[in-house]
Amino acid sequence: MPGFFKDKYKFTILYFCVLGFDVLVKLCCPAFPYRYISKPPILIILSLFYFFNHSEIKRSRFRWVSLGLFCFLLADIVLIDVENTISLGVALALVSLGKLLFCFRFSHKFDFQVRRLLPFSIIMFSYTFGLVSLVYDGLKGFFIPALFSFFISLLLFQFAYLRKGVVNNRSYWLVFYGVLLFMISEGLMAIKTFRTDLPFQDGVIMFTYGSAMYLLVMGMVTERVIRKVNLF
Repeated sequence: MPGFFKDKYKFTILYFCVLGFDVLVKLCCPAFPYRYISKPPILIILSLFYFFNHSEIKRSRFRWVSLGLFCFLLADIVLIDVENTISLGVALALVSLGKLLFCFRFSHKFDFQVRRLLPFSIIMFSYTFGLVSLVYDGLKGFFIPALFSFFISLLLFQFAYLRKGVVNNRSYWLVFYGVLLFMISEGLMAIKTFRTDLPFQDGVIMFTYGSAMYLLVMGMVTERVIRKVNLF
C-alpha cells in the first residue's frame, strides 16, 4: 500500500477517479446516504498520500498539514447537509481553521519587498471586497464568520505568493494555483449559499475544490527549499 501512494502518477489517476465519482454522485443521487460514502474518501486518500510522501523539516509543519486536512475532511462531511444552518456554521469554522493551519505551514521568516506584495494585495483585497459585497444581503448572521473566513483565504494566498524564490518552482506554482482554485471554489460556494444558484454549480464547485486540495498537497510533497530561511 505505501508503494502505491508513493507512485504520483498512479495516485493522480486514482484521486481524480474518486473525485469524478463523487461529482457524479452529487449530480445524480440524493445526498443521503450516497455522498456520505463517496465524499470522505477524497480527503482520506489525499491525507494518506501526504503521509507517505512528505519530507517536512520540522515535525510541527507535518502536524499543521495533517490537522488541516482533518479539518477539511470533517467540513466536507458536515457540508453534505448544507441546508442546515448549524451544519453550515460548523463547516465554516472547520474550513477557516483548516486554512489557518495551512497558513502556518506556508509561512516563513524571510524578508520580502513590500512593493512586490502591494499590487498583489490590492488585487486580492478587491476580489474579497467584491465577493463580500455580492453576498452581503444573504449573509445575515453569518456576516462575521464569513468575513473572517474570507480574510483567512486572503492571508493564505499571500503566504502562498511569498514562497516564490524560497522554494522550487514546481512546488511554488502547484501551491499557488491550488490556492487560486480554492478561492474560486469558495467564492462560487458563497454565491450559491448566500446569493443565488449558478449554472453547473454543484459539479464545478466540487471539482475545483477537489483539484485545489490535490494541487496544494502535491505542492507540499514536492517542495524543496532553495533559499535558506527560518521556517516556523
